[in-house]
Amino acid sequence: MELEKTIERLFEVPPEQINRSEVLGAVRQLKFFLNRGEVRAAECVDGEWKANGWVKKGILLAFRIGALRDHPQAGPFQYFDKDTMAIRRLTVEDAVRVVPGGTAIRDGAYIGRGVVVMPPAYINIGAYVGDETMIDSHALVGSCAQVGKRVHLSAAAQIGGVLEPIGALPVIIEDDVLIGGNCGVYEGTLVRRGAVLASGVMLTGSTPVYDIVHHRIHRREGSRPLTIPENAVVVSGTRPIASDWASAQHLSLYAPVIIKYRDDKTDAATALEESLR
Repeated sequence: MELEKTIERLFEVPPEQINRSEVLGAVRQLKFFLNRGEVRAAECVDGEWKANGWVKKGILLAFRIGALRDHPQAGPFQYFDKDTMAIRRLTVEDAVRVVPGGTAIRDGAYIGRGVVVMPPAYINIGAYVGDETMIDSHALVGSCAQVGKRVHLSAAAQIGGVLEPIGALPVIIEDDVLIGGNCGVYEGTLVRRGAVLASGVMLTGSTPVYDIVHHRIHRREGSRPLTIPENAVVVSGTRPIASDWASAQHLSLYAPVIIKYRDDKTDAATALEESLR
């Protein structure tokens, strides 16, 4: 792709030598393709996710050359940001419901058909949100995060963004996942299709996840992200601290636990969200 070559070249130019108009042209093209879902910050190839570093470089270029300005066209929600970081303008033809009340979607974020965004919510540049996903109140979809189809991000769920390092995978939430209220998923964690995170579950790249069904511990291994298996049901748990003093104080550490894998009962419970559409 010619745009990829252009961005790779421009990214190596020292800031003091950069041609701002040329970069602006490349950034506009990149956001156009990101908005259409034709280019993504990460994609799944033969079941394996890989980051598209050149897309991240293009987004970083947009921040690098951006100048702070007033954006009065936002009406009552006036804001001040880089001139390369506008709010995305949706139309009725996009078939997306954005309920009023303080939601912001940055230009360069893909929003699939049938998506519902409750206020207030924030979707950052480079993010991908698949068809028929629900983004509930106070939810965040971070820069370059990839969210699949028919996902429910419950109130106050935080899906972290991973813009740097450039080669690192962003957070990825596959299709048909339920993320409970006040959950946090960060540092390139991969949540596979159909999984359920109960309210309050926190996942980072360094978080071990204890699978009591299969008697194993899921961890990040080298460049491979922490991966929550398909249809896993994860709840917040604890594990004791292995020292005499800590034991005497009854201290324990937070530990997410896979207590089961999704069955007809959990499918019925998560299907209740459809009544809200």
